[in-house]
Amino acid sequence: MNSLFLRLFFTSLLLITANAWALDKPLLMDGKRTLFKRVLSIPEARLYSQPDGQSSSEDVIPFSVFYVYQQQGNWLKIGHDSFGKTSGWISEDQTIVWNQALTVSFKDPQDTQRVLMFGEKSSLQKMVDENDQEAYASLYQKLVNDEHVENNPVIAIQPEAHVDIHNNFYLVPIKQHEDVYLGNEQARLLQIASVPLSDGKVQAPEVEETQSIDQQGQETVVEIAPRQYRSGIHFVIDSTVSMGPYIDRTREAVRKVYGSITRQGLDNQVNFGLTAFRDNVEQVPELDYLTRTFVNLEQGADSAEFFSRVNTLEPSSVSSRDYREDAYAGIKAAIENTNWENFDARYVVLITDAGPRESHDSLGSTRLSAKALQQLAYDKGISIWVLHLRFDSPAADHDRAEKLYKKISLYPGIGDFYYGVELGKVDEFGNVLEVLANQITQQVLATINGVLPIPIPGLPEQETAPEPEPQSQPVATPQPKTEKAEETQLASLQTRVAKLGNALRMRYLQKEAGEPLPKVFDAWMVDRDFNDPLKSLVDVRVLLTRDQLSDLKSVMQQVLELAEEGVLTPSGFLNDLKSLAASVSRDPASVAGNISIEDGNLADLGYMREYIDDLPYTGEVMNLSLASWEEWSAKEQIEFMHRLESKINYYQALHDHTDLWVTPGGGPVNGNSMFPVVLDLLP
Repeated sequence: MNSLFLRLFFTSLLLITANAWALDKPLLMDGKRTLFKRVLSIPEARLYSQPDGQSSSEDVIPFSVFYVYQQQGNWLKIGHDSFGKTSGWISEDQTIVWNQALTVSFKDPQDTQRVLMFGEKSSLQKMVDENDQEAYASLYQKLVNDEHVENNPVIAIQPEAHVDIHNNFYLVPIKQHEDVYLGNEQARLLQIASVPLSDGKVQAPEVEETQSIDQQGQETVVEIAPRQYRSGIHFVIDSTVSMGPYIDRTREAVRKVYGSITRQGLDNQVNFGLTAFRDNVEQVPELDYLTRTFVNLEQGADSAEFFSRVNTLEPSSVSSRDYREDAYAGIKAAIENTNWENFDARYVVLITDAGPRESHDSLGSTRLSAKALQQLAYDKGISIWVLHLRFDSPAADHDRAEKLYKKISLYPGIGDFYYGVELGKVDEFGNVLEVLANQITQQVLATINGVLPIPIPGLPEQETAPEPEPQSQPVATPQPKTEKAEETQLASLQTRVAKLGNALRMRYLQKEAGEPLPKVFDAWMVDRDFNDPLKSLVDVRVLLTRDQLSDLKSVMQQVLELAEEGVLTPSGFLNDLKSLAASVSRDPASVAGNISIEDGNLADLGYMREYIDDLPYTGEVMNLSLASWEEWSAKEQIEFMHRLESKINYYQALHDHTDLWVTPGGGPVNGNSMFPVVLDLLP
């Protein structure tokens, strides 16, 4: 009797526990086994304690992301995360169902049109079908000039100032999409809803408070004015044996710029840091270190502190193994070991006379490709510049190095920040460095003085900034006495520096003004520039949680390991892939019996995770045909594996940068925190 009672008791307990667990998990999307239902709140939405519309309630921050735990008629029980903590009930008609993880972020409208958002698909579809550039241009110009448009089909236009998704996280989910042609170029019509995760305002500068004692001995709170625009320039300098003259010239250039900063009253507005790098110390232990940070940006606010630390930097006394150095390790160290939070303009300046070690180089430490490292910097709002010292030697392979450095210094919408200097021209190198650093300083000064826009070299039609007072005049920087090609290269680079500076300034000024983000429901747009369809107006991203990124990395790591084995033993590779697919798939039976191994691809085998398998944009890894793999040469297979490995390493680096992740509803970073991962680096 007691035994029967105990069995019934524990059976009941298990059922109660199972039911409680089920209630603690959000509802699944229809047809999915791992993806939870999510909705977005609309403006004016309210959260109730009970599903009645009469109980106690509170306002909901517009466009918040919620998980759906229960549904009772028209009411949804919701929570900010999938860990079982619910927030209350919301009416279904005050939400947008959001099952699509694909999003877009608006590009900086420096060299492209601002995005027009149409209320009805038909109005935009007609212009696209007829490729009516004249009608679109006329409509666009009127809207930009704030002119009245009769029966205006456009319900919103992208703000003139760029809204940086890294500093002011917002969502623009794609609700529908359709492939079209804009002239001869393929484009997409996108139905979007603009969905910022904040309160709809760009974050205003923080006002600091401090305690003070007044004359009566009473404690009062004193507000400190918001900080002014700041630039951080972190040098990453090659400190191998050949770099002695350039290390000295860098110190000299920075010393001159510090003098200019002090004379113009910009102390602590332009800060310098410096990280030195060498190469693999396991191969050449005498190199002493791979990377070493001599001064960080906060220490570099003071010139005396900067030079007391940097003066200890000396080139190595021994040579590294070959003509390549681990420049990526230096850049990555500068990105990750620097506190960039209080800097509005962020620059990493690489100075080297060697090519970099790419992701597949066995002596490289980062295992990141140029694209992955550039994206990691861009995710952090950092622009990479490269001063490449070139010497005439086939073994140095400077053409390859130039291609990689241009790729790593590419800033979307503006161009690359690469400058090649013939080795031995120390004066040219130093003068270029001074010109660029002073240009950044002048951008800071113009921002503080409220001058707009900053003059761009080579574009005389722009208004120029008024002359500052004599006491604030910078010391004239000698222009490099170079050949015509060198002058052209510098002028071109200065133009891009000015464009980037204007873009960064506009973001800062917009942030200070608290201008609203674009807010549009069910708008239609085209993802390409109507007048120049080769230019994309948006970056396509996939919103992933931190747990999903870890999961994706784990699966891709297993695929990579099998691929590496498959090069050596190709006969068993496809069967190994199929076995692994069955273990990671949400439906192992279909993988085991119904998928043709010869005709399918990795997505068909079940490697495509549910959070990306419905996307209209797909990557090279998941589209890999297994038949094509067998036809590839060993070289092609290895190159594919190098690209995959670089993506995996980028996932790990992104996962570890907790400052990039946004937690819905606030709170510390956790597995449900989100980040919009750029599509190009997904598999």
